[in-house]
Amino acid sequence: MPRLSPLLRRAGALAAPAALAAAVATAAGCASAPALEAERLAAALAQRPNVLLGEVHDNHAQHAVRVQALRRLLAGGARPALAFEQFDRDRQAALDAARTAEPPAGTTRVDHLIEQAGARGWDWPLYRPYLELALQYDLPIVAANLSRAQAGQVIRDGYASVFDAAARARLGLERLPAEFLAAHARAVDDGHCNLLSPESAARLARAQIARDALLAEAIRPHLNGRGVVLLTGNGHARNDIGVPFFLDAAERARTLTIGLIEEDRGTAPAGAALQRRFDRHFITPAQPRPDPCEPLRRSGQFGPAAR
Repeated sequence: MPRLSPLLRRAGALAAPAALAAAVATAAGCASAPALEAERLAAALAQRPNVLLGEVHDNHAQHAVRVQALRRLLAGGARPALAFEQFDRDRQAALDAARTAEPPAGTTRVDHLIEQAGARGWDWPLYRPYLELALQYDLPIVAANLSRAQAGQVIRDGYASVFDAAARARLGLERLPAEFLAAHARAVDDGHCNLLSPESAARLARAQIARDALLAEAIRPHLNGRGVVLLTGNGHARNDIGVPFFLDAAERARTLTIGLIEEDRGTAPAGAALQRRFDRHFITPAQPRPDPCEPLRRSGQFGPAAR
């Protein structure tokens, strides 16, 4: 199955927790990296104060084990901030207000947080447990992402349509290396079934780069203090073209990147490539899902005419 961008992933059928644990435990049999297990992941999380914890957004097995690992980490005394790709940066004030306000009758505090943050388009049953842990342990909840509307502006009109000159300089969006831009475009095209024209890939890559820069800025206040765990897609956690590109050397030295890689019958990157992309990586079962490429092929939106 192609390695698809998070935007093209579709959630598969829910599995029982016991079945998820069993599936994760057996994934290492034909993989070049260890299977994802809560104890092993918790040990990795404890290695550095800051962690970019990757995911395939709709993978139920990954989420089940990540929650277990975070619970172990917090039970051991760690108190990092939790930063969410799922919350837009400009909704931080709304999140903070919803956290301290009394939720409406019949509404849980977590659901009130999600509603007030205006977070649409995510499979929230998968992310509610992280918010529950944040509330239980009184952890800062960091809204970290570029909004979808702003991402669309960047795709259409470039960085200057959203960020002024001072913000572009602060975020590191000026004078990006040509190979970095090319690598991003290749990753975006790969994530869209290799159906993009070069121009479309470059435009979409701009949005991913802007997201990485903003994710880095969002977690920066916590990097040298209590620490932070960023919950994000694998692409944003990559050492070569993700959030780490926008961290300075001291910040990077205190940060661990973890990729959770779906086992997919030999089409995943080789072990050496994964070792370059992440400080640690684990193999998990692939989430059952329809082929997201097929609707794109049928629509012709990214077909030969677009190339």
